[in-house]
Amino acid sequence: MQEDNKQKNKSNRRDFLKKSLITGGLLAAGAIGFEKVFSAKKDSGEKVKVRAPDGKVYEASSDHLKEYRPPPVTNAEARRGIAGKKFVMVIDLAKCDGCKTCTAACQTMHFTEPDREWIKVFKMKDAATTAPYFFPKPCFHCDNPPCTKVCPVNATFKRQDGIVLIDNERCIGCRSCMAACPYSTRFFNWSHPSALQIAAVGEMAYSPEQSVPRRMGTVEKCDFCPDMIRQGKMPACATSCPMNAIYFGDQNEDAVTNASGGTVKLSQFLIDNAGYRHLEELGTEPRVYYLPPKNRKYPGPDMKNVGKEKKKTKPMEMDMGNMQM
Repeated sequence: MQEDNKQKNKSNRRDFLKKSLITGGLLAAGAIGFEKVFSAKKDSGEKVKVRAPDGKVYEASSDHLKEYRPPPVTNAEARRGIAGKKFVMVIDLAKCDGCKTCTAACQTMHFTEPDREWIKVFKMKDAATTAPYFFPKPCFHCDNPPCTKVCPVNATFKRQDGIVLIDNERCIGCRSCMAACPYSTRFFNWSHPSALQIAAVGEMAYSPEQSVPRRMGTVEKCDFCPDMIRQGKMPACATSCPMNAIYFGDQNEDAVTNASGGTVKLSQFLIDNAGYRHLEELGTEPRVYYLPPKNRKYPGPDMKNVGKEKKKTKPMEMDMGNMQM
């Protein structure tokens, strides 16, 4: 009798372990899509190599893979920013053709409504007789931002990596920051989250780095896509620009890159192309630079030697009265 009970217990334990392994396998497979696990359709047979968190590379069927979105960082991490970085953007107005692909990519990424374009593209003319050009205007992520100084609840803040963000869990919708911003790059959210955003975001926890799920009655703006930056990617506007007009990078590394992967030395790039910052005379110290809509046709000044030029000696004056003929 005891032997029968022992055999029965062993059998039960084996069945439990077997069921546990099957359940665990299905839960793990859930990370790559339940519809594939329970589907009777055969795999396409296409294999791709993926890198696991342990650093090892595995081969898997492409039918069982989906994009992984890392969980949002904590509020404290979002406020600190990425250590050792100082992000900067450069927009080449000579390349921009006004297609507004950057705007569309930004709106898709952040589920913004048509009435709130975080990146507006303006058609500009310097004079009636000159040709027009296009001027994309994101948030400038100023190093001396007026918006952060007027917020009564510390909802908008400046990070150590140069990015200015808004915490919608703190924002009370007073719109003081909108009034303080001299660039008019902030927008008030008048509506509830769209069905598209709700379906895409699901139960995701809110983070100032992702700006979703957004809240009605709060202020929002361009955020430089910090959640993508943490993944080693560039902002959506920069990667989508078909003209390679938008460069993004780290000022500490003195390098910026465009959508095609073209990387240049930031400091020299600005000197060679007469880079400037919009309304920098206000003292806001923007982190977005512009290159004028015309390439420089002459070398830039040697700023290191300005004012150090040798003065020419005056020629000796002759006293005509003392000259003997």
